[in-house]
Amino acid sequence: MTAEPIPVSPGLWALAWRRLCSDRVAMASLFVLLLFLLTLVLSSTGMVAGDWNEEVGISYAPPSFIGASGSGNADTAAAADPQPPENPLDPLKDVLRELRAEMAGKAAPAAGQASSDYGIRDPLEKELAEIRSNLPESGLQPARTRRDTLPFGADKWGHDIIKKTIKGAETSIIVGLVAALLATFLGTLFGALSGYFGKGVDDVFNWFYSVFTSVPYLLLILAVAAVLQKKGVLTIVLILGLTGWTGVFRLVRAEYMKHKSREYVMAADAIGASHWSRMFSHIFPNISHVALVQMSILAVGFIKSEVILSFLGFGVPVGVVSWGSMLNEAQNELILGKWWQLAAATVAMAVLITAFSLFSDALRDALDPKLK
Repeated sequence: MTAEPIPVSPGLWALAWRRLCSDRVAMASLFVLLLFLLTLVLSSTGMVAGDWNEEVGISYAPPSFIGASGSGNADTAAAADPQPPENPLDPLKDVLRELRAEMAGKAAPAAGQASSDYGIRDPLEKELAEIRSNLPESGLQPARTRRDTLPFGADKWGHDIIKKTIKGAETSIIVGLVAALLATFLGTLFGALSGYFGKGVDDVFNWFYSVFTSVPYLLLILAVAAVLQKKGVLTIVLILGLTGWTGVFRLVRAEYMKHKSREYVMAADAIGASHWSRMFSHIFPNISHVALVQMSILAVGFIKSEVILSFLGFGVPVGVVSWGSMLNEAQNELILGKWWQLAAATVAMAVLITAFSLFSDALRDALDPKLK
């Protein structure tokens, strides 16, 4: 009679994945996040929204479901009929009719000859003719006709709003994820050193923690932005990562203080494991879910912080688009009644942050050891 194999108990991550799969809201949120990440990859490689800065529409072209604006139709009509209709009550109508007849009877200039309305010869006629003769050889193409409407509208320069929103998502998501990773790394490292060693080391890190938390968060990131001065995506990542580690530090420090006196850590000490091994090979795997959940929460906050920084002018430089820079432009467009850029950036940011928040809550519940 053969002994039956002893079933292996699933680990923490396997149990967490089972709980996530049974949560429909978590799966829907994960699908939205994966869709945004796929869009980010396609945008980074230029397969999607690579031509976002091309001027494909007229200035402030409305969305297609609104139709062409009244001003655009008026401009087209004015171009087609440059002469205004005569007013029958106008006392100068006879004089105007005579002037038009005289202008119409004036001999037109010869082909290639440039002259003004007063018959004065153009002093740059020779140079202009030479430039015109070289245009076909230079390979210049005629300007592309701009569209009166676009599916989601256009901004001041005629950029397609939907492509601009996709490109802005690339910047905002990269900033949020990388800054969250940096802040989680710093908070975990500082919390591990402070909670494990205690005493003087703990006092030093607690002093740093008190300094960073005593300053309001928005003023703190603006102060760091003013010190770094140079604009760019890397600068925003450093601003957010160097100021957002305090929450992770507090939680990780408490976990290390709780775990350092447990039996499995004492057993590791008995077999000669070093401090570094006990900290990151034995204790950290048991508290890694705390750092992971905090990183997902920080990513949400940092995406919103990037929008605030770009809106205030401390964010991305000129030529780089993000949701924050789109909202910065939209504040002037609202005065003119052009709302579609604000709506596109706001809706995209709301969908991403909502999905991230719901997934973070589900992940925290799934990784909570008390629910096993």
